[in-house]
Amino acid sequence: MAGRTGVDSRIGVNALLDRYLDHLTVERGAAKNTISSYRRDLQRYRDFLCRNGITDLADVREETVREFLVSLRRGDPEHEVVPLADSSVARTLVSARGFHKFAAAEGVVVDDVAHAVRPPKAPRRLPKSLPVDDVLAILAAAGSPEGPRALRDRALLELLYSCGARISEVTALDVDDIDMAHRAVVLHGKGGKERIVPVGRPAIAAVDAYLVRGRPALVKKGTPALFLNIRGGRLSRQSAWQVLVDAAGRAGIDKDVSPHTLRHSFATHLLDGGADVRVVQELLGHSSVTTTQVYTLVTVNTMREVYVTAHPRAR
Repeated sequence: MAGRTGVDSRIGVNALLDRYLDHLTVERGAAKNTISSYRRDLQRYRDFLCRNGITDLADVREETVREFLVSLRRGDPEHEVVPLADSSVARTLVSARGFHKFAAAEGVVVDDVAHAVRPPKAPRRLPKSLPVDDVLAILAAAGSPEGPRALRDRALLELLYSCGARISEVTALDVDDIDMAHRAVVLHGKGGKERIVPVGRPAIAAVDAYLVRGRPALVKKGTPALFLNIRGGRLSRQSAWQVLVDAAGRAGIDKDVSPHTLRHSFATHLLDGGADVRVVQELLGHSSVTTTQVYTLVTVNTMREVYVTAHPRAR
């Protein structure tokens, strides 16, 4: 049963949410985008509690959390709350469970009433990747027409594909993070973790061309950022995303393409080429090999399609 334990029990839900987000930021080292996701999820939970007249976490019961789970899946037309997909439901509930676990650890409540409420299992979706020829077409399209921005765009996309980096990792790069001589880059990943990833010769050549002929024309003030916008500041994630979308359009690629598509393609092409899954795990910066193993399903499916198409006795 939930209960109060001393002065901390008088903390309102809003104040406790702020304390929890501070805990994730300072003590857990969560990335800015992760904090934004937690904040959005926990605002949903706070709004649900408010609609049910709950302002003190000590008044929450396990049944309350289960009702929240149901509300996420069904929505609430009366309050203009739309139902969420199973994957979003699972993520939101995990955020709420983490919040309750924190409250119990801090002594705000006696029991963690949410620990027994399990999120729905989201269906496993295989990552979407592009054929090598499509990737090459996008990279070529990014380099035209010639000019400082084209040099930047080509270098940006070459690095994304060459390293399998997240878009936030590439836009966060400083010039000093690239070791041109040893063809390597230091990527700053989730949770403040760093990893050194090799860079292919075409990507190094594209970065070199950008540094020599592109970046000097864009830089307007002393900034360490590698990729710059037209105002001379650091290129944003949204602008980098648009660079890829525009290049895909010029290349005639009619599929939905995102920066993560290049990351998925990087992993899939490595595995297709015989790379060990644990090496791919390190290159991607995954903390668990289980996350990386989903790409092996992509290659198995590809082999199955080829087999069914090519073998005379496959069907």
